[in-house]
Amino acid sequence: MTSAGTSNLATHRAGRVCGPGAERAVRPPAAGTTAAKISGPAHGHSVTIDCVSTQFDLQQPVQPPGGWRVLAPFRFREYRLLIAAVSISIFAEGMWAVVMALQVIDLSNDPASLSLVATCLGAGLVCFVLVGGIAADRFNQRTIIIAVEAVNMIAVSAVAALGTFGVLRIWHMAVAAAVLGIAAAFFFPAYSAILPRILPAEQLLAANGVEGVVRPVLQGAVGPAVAGVLIGLTFPTLGATTVAALFAVGLTLLIATRPPRQPVADVHGPTEHRHALTDLREGFVFMLRTPWLLWTLLFASIFVLVVLGPIEVLLPFIVQDRFADGARTYGFILAFFGVGSAIGALAVSSARLPRRYLTVMMAMWSLGSLPLVILGVTSSFPVMAAATFVIGVTDGAGMVIWGTLLQRRVPRHMLGRISSLDFFVSLAFMPLSFAIVGPLSKVVPMHVIFLVAGVVPVLLAAVAMTAARMPRDEIANPLR
Repeated sequence: MTSAGTSNLATHRAGRVCGPGAERAVRPPAAGTTAAKISGPAHGHSVTIDCVSTQFDLQQPVQPPGGWRVLAPFRFREYRLLIAAVSISIFAEGMWAVVMALQVIDLSNDPASLSLVATCLGAGLVCFVLVGGIAADRFNQRTIIIAVEAVNMIAVSAVAALGTFGVLRIWHMAVAAAVLGIAAAFFFPAYSAILPRILPAEQLLAANGVEGVVRPVLQGAVGPAVAGVLIGLTFPTLGATTVAALFAVGLTLLIATRPPRQPVADVHGPTEHRHALTDLREGFVFMLRTPWLLWTLLFASIFVLVVLGPIEVLLPFIVQDRFADGARTYGFILAFFGVGSAIGALAVSSARLPRRYLTVMMAMWSLGSLPLVILGVTSSFPVMAAATFVIGVTDGAGMVIWGTLLQRRVPRHMLGRISSLDFFVSLAFMPLSFAIVGPLSKVVPMHVIFLVAGVVPVLLAAVAMTAARMPRDEIANPLR
């Protein structure tokens, strides 16, 4: 999942694992545990390690929690504080998306200025997300998250202060946006890596589901709406002040958390003797030698290239052309996507992880893209709203499974790097998709572009599942 001001859809397009090139030799597990033994090359010598998702996997059986599954993680104090802080920050990010835009417009009523600020935010995220992944695997994730929240608060506070004294300029907004983007690049890998350290393995699905509900609701709907009303009644600087105050509350909650009892696992020895590029290379090698991961990321990269451009760039024009009140209609359509995404995340996290988790995830993302075909041809608001709702449901459900899959099947000492690769792959193709689809729409009819966007993911998913042998893999590596 990105920072405030970036595409809400883009934020979504974001167990046991044996090491790179390993040969697996499964041995009978101890009672109530699961384990796998691997051997393989690591820095010129052989190693044999036990690969489990967390210490909880090793020490206790995966049992369904009592009550409603999605609420189970709230039994843990550290998770309650963490998700409260993250929820407040997500709400603040949703507000900042509107504050940033309206503040730039207030300073310079020029689309190029807003484009500059948004580009700085996106560039900061994309350029530093791999560095953030390395940091998440090398340093204490709680410390990283606290530092990120502090940086967010300081950056937005600076904007609010400069605005209050009437000296705020566009370049100040650009710098603040870049800082927020860089901070987000460090947050996402650290957050993904810390969850398995504070929760049992069987509750990661529920925890990812909670975020899957909170993010589209607070960042995609409530935050922007509150900011719009607040700034409409007052002025943009008050909006920035409110966002800074929210970040301060989130920071206070994060400081109140206790460090995870489980230390960072390092099967290769002290990290201070390893070069950062070595860590990065190790992450790439792991990705290349792990078929389900490699082919899912390849699928995601082409999915982003084919799908996001039509939705983010062309859909607003389609709505504007086909409906009398285009702006409000477009807002409602995006709201249906957000509600659908929240419902999909809630539904999946309230049940057990599907036995065929890879198949279900790929089916959600691929078949869930088919309603895009409808968006290219319909002029009916109910039909268009229903189509975006279905897209949201399948996207939210798939993302919860994906986040849980990474936390369960990627070794903990590599989870930060792999999570950052996931974000990097998704975000890297987003600007290209935006750049291509506009000129393409001048020579290719809209309905054809949306037809391609709806059908291509289905074909890509079939190729990815076959190439990675996902049906066989998910049976050989059960996560229920």
